[in-house]
Amino acid sequence: MSSKKVGLLVVAGGRGVRLGADRPKQYLSCAGRPLIAHTLEALAASFPFEAIIVVIRADDRALYDQAIGCLTAGAAKALGLPAIGGATRQQSVLAGLEALAAAEPDIVLVHDAARPFPSADLVGRAIEAAEHHGAAAPGTAMSDTIKQVDAEGRVLATPPRSTLRAVQTPQAFRFTLILEAHRRAASAGVSDLTDDVAVADWAGAPAYVFEGDPLNVKVTTMQDLAAAEARLTAGSSETRVGQGFDVHAFAPGDHVWLCGLRIPHSAALSGHSDADVGLHALADALYGALAEGDIGQHFPPSDPQWKGTASKVFLAHAADRVRARGGAIVNLDVTLICEAPKIGPHREPMRARMAEIAGLDIGRVAVKATTSERLGFTGRGEGIACLATATVRLP
Repeated sequence: MSSKKVGLLVVAGGRGVRLGADRPKQYLSCAGRPLIAHTLEALAASFPFEAIIVVIRADDRALYDQAIGCLTAGAAKALGLPAIGGATRQQSVLAGLEALAAAEPDIVLVHDAARPFPSADLVGRAIEAAEHHGAAAPGTAMSDTIKQVDAEGRVLATPPRSTLRAVQTPQAFRFTLILEAHRRAASAGVSDLTDDVAVADWAGAPAYVFEGDPLNVKVTTMQDLAAAEARLTAGSSETRVGQGFDVHAFAPGDHVWLCGLRIPHSAALSGHSDADVGLHALADALYGALAEGDIGQHFPPSDPQWKGTASKVFLAHAADRVRARGGAIVNLDVTLICEAPKIGPHREPMRARMAEIAGLDIGRVAVKATTSERLGFTGRGEGIACLATATVRLP
């Protein structure tokens, strides 16, 4: 292992327009977590980096915060505040390098957020290449014949495959070399270089290609995303379903907490915590899928420290327990049973809030509501009940 200080820069400012999704590809859900979370987990496990900086777009901050909420404590340990990128990749990398300079690394690796499979061996080769050459990138040999064509598709040349490489990330550099190269390119107005070894080469630092990894694929299309999910889950996991049920009676008050939202109402819900029946049932469903008891076991009502606690604490803890077991949450489903308040107007904000607490994409969270046709305690307007299910994937 290198004795030098190694920093890591993860570029996550791209739009991923080829996927046609409603958000950048690095934040799309893959095997229960945002794609970038898998990338950061793999990188953090590959080497004890001195510091890790992720470069994002300013308007992606909420998506980024949700994604890093899915990381294990170990993966998040070296993670610094995100740097805000620019209009081009070069501008974004320079912003990240400037942010990373405070850690004074000897070497820096620059990696794409949409490559979730960097291995420890590949990272080790990258660091070694930076030490020996100053600027280097992983590359794989071409298996297909390559043709150079003109605008009409007419073949102009057939470059020999033996001289061609498909270049990947992480690209690796002596830190001062690549920082100075990017600064010089920015000062000269050069902004069309496609990767960082090209920037180093433009600045006069010869770059080298070391052995890449064919499995270190980049997610570009929806087919790539599906293949990545299959790879992350194939042969190494089981699916479990847990069920949760909770009831709280009405008490004097002017609002209720439901699924993480404060909703005005003619009464409150009575309970040791904030009595959020939706989050209680959902946390129990997650604990049930893990076979780890229930809320009362983790947060005993006999313990005064939990009196009045916001129920988001319970759901977040249950979601963290899934991740601590190396698992992923596939789906959360809540059914609220009450005559009032009306759930329909709050359904989408509830979904968004529970997704945020659990660190999920909103597409994996469902909220439904029904009455009991005026029958029983819910029908008489004496309280609210909730039935919840949670589907998780565990090693």
